Amino acid sequence: MERYLLHFRNERYAPGDSRRLVYWARDLASKMDVSVRLARVASRFVEFDVAARAEDLDPLISALSPIGVVDNVRHVVEEEITKDQGVRDGISYFNSERYWECHEALEGVWKQCSGREKEMVQGIILVAVAFAHAQENDESIGVGMLRRALEKLGTSPSTYHAIDVDRIRSWAVRMREEGALTRFQI
Repeated sequence: MERYLLHFRNERYAPGDSRRLVYWARDLASKMDVSVRLARVASRFVEFDVAARAEDLDPLISALSPIGVVDNVRHVVEEEITKDQGVRDGISYFNSERYWECHEALEGVWKQCSGREKEMVQGIILVAVAFAHAQENDESIGVGMLRRALEKLGTSPSTYHAIDVDRIRSWAVRMREEGALTRFQI
């Protein structure tokens, strides 16, 4: 089985519905040889992390149609990617609330780094993962991750490629103090 991220348009769900959605999706797909791992709820989509064979994708999407209209399907595979492309993808995913994919894209960048640069990229990844936890209705875990993110970001330069690290650091400090995650753009 392969790993896929299925995005369905979200017109009525909040992160607090993530557990109910994953159970519902499992029930809808119960007669299929697939695994619905978890659901993340963003403002415009519901993301299901699933394991399935390629030939089972269309029937799975059809089975999950009571949840919403499919918007995007992504086969999750490890890719070789340049730093510049990984950063561009990471920014796009973060700004589209596709935080887990942001994490994956920036992890490809992280693998190509060393020393201080590697720590700074890890700090940015941790902020994305914090938001992914919030989409699973685990905001307290996400807020808790901000301490580690700030440690990794440290006093790194104000920008990294096209990423405004100062902005991320400032938001992380504010969200940690408030004890709540607030969406922002990088």
